[in-house]
Amino acid sequence: MNDTRVCMQFPGREILLIGTAHVSRESIAEVDRVIRESRPAMVCVELDAGRFAAISQQDAWEKLDLVKAFREGKGFLLMANLALASFQRRMGMELGVKPGEEMKTAVDTAQELGIPYALCDREVQLTLRRAWSRCGLWSKCKLLAALVSSAFSREKLNPQEIEELKSRNELDGMMRELAQYLPRVKETLIDERDRYLGVKIWTAGPGLEASPVPEKKVVAAVVGAGHLKGIKAHIEAIAQGREDTDITELDTIPARSAAAKLVPWLLPVFLGILIALGFFISGAGVSLTMLAKWLLLNGSLAALGALIALGHPLTILASFFGAPVGTLSPLISVGFFSGVVEASLRRPRILDTQTLFDDILSIKGIYRNRISKALLVFLLSSLGGAIGNFISIPALAGLLLP
Repeated sequence: MNDTRVCMQFPGREILLIGTAHVSRESIAEVDRVIRESRPAMVCVELDAGRFAAISQQDAWEKLDLVKAFREGKGFLLMANLALASFQRRMGMELGVKPGEEMKTAVDTAQELGIPYALCDREVQLTLRRAWSRCGLWSKCKLLAALVSSAFSREKLNPQEIEELKSRNELDGMMRELAQYLPRVKETLIDERDRYLGVKIWTAGPGLEASPVPEKKVVAAVVGAGHLKGIKAHIEAIAQGREDTDITELDTIPARSAAAKLVPWLLPVFLGILIALGFFISGAGVSLTMLAKWLLLNGSLAALGALIALGHPLTILASFFGAPVGTLSPLISVGFFSGVVEASLRRPRILDTQTLFDDILSIKGIYRNRISKALLVFLLSSLGGAIGNFISIPALAGLLLP
């Protein structure tokens, strides 16, 4: 049996898993060939509706309302999406293959042959939001750092090395490394999706009634090679009655615990206590000095972040005055103010959406493109405000000492 293909026999149906490398000419050819040779009754692909539209229409970023995204608190999610897209884009450019082309080929071939197809992956924004919600502050920083470093890495991979990513041992090693680095993200991005995909592939069975070949109940599923082992295990568990097919919980954002909801308020409460102690211990003068010092540190470093990102002058001012508000009201982030103002004053142009994935491959391009630049303003002003708060705690505490 081919290492990138798994055939599973069950009463009344057969499931054929086709593992692919996401930027590989060989994978594209293999997907087309296997579907034509096996003539399955149903084709499942590791895509959600949004990613399929992005691959097919190439206009997802043209429809993006950046100001609305910042207002809805989706700045970090947009950055994560862009970093992932940048990584795949860079690899695709090196090999002359568009990311996701093997999935699109599976759908195109199915349509050509009159075979029903199903999009079986979880919506990517939901996956990222679940991963994000399970990360603490440090894990979020590590996740963003990993995404950014992947996006701008200049490591060269040749087609043979990409094909070697199909090796089960290599992929298992990658999974173990990811699990050690960010266990919670690994669980959401890999383990949960293995189960989600397994359930969707298994429950695609009822659609077999529409098959142009009624007597052949074969489901062909095109998935990333790294998911083969996990999907196979979940499908077998479902077939044996050890797992159910209810994945409602995987389609929701986990509710935060009471403790998690309190954490963002600890900093403003602690700052308030320090300033109040300054008033009672040393008088109003020291208390006002502490307040001014915090406002200066917090606002100045947030503004510095916006300045480094070459934000609009009004964006820099918004960062300065918005940082303290963002600290005192954790429901509103510093990046909310800077991102909204920058995106409002420098609205993305059609050209920016058309050149976005080329521009993000270089520092010069990031600063030139209004979409990536607004996201950079959002990131650096948020980072500056956070550093300002971190520095201000010992600085204010020092004012209380005799």
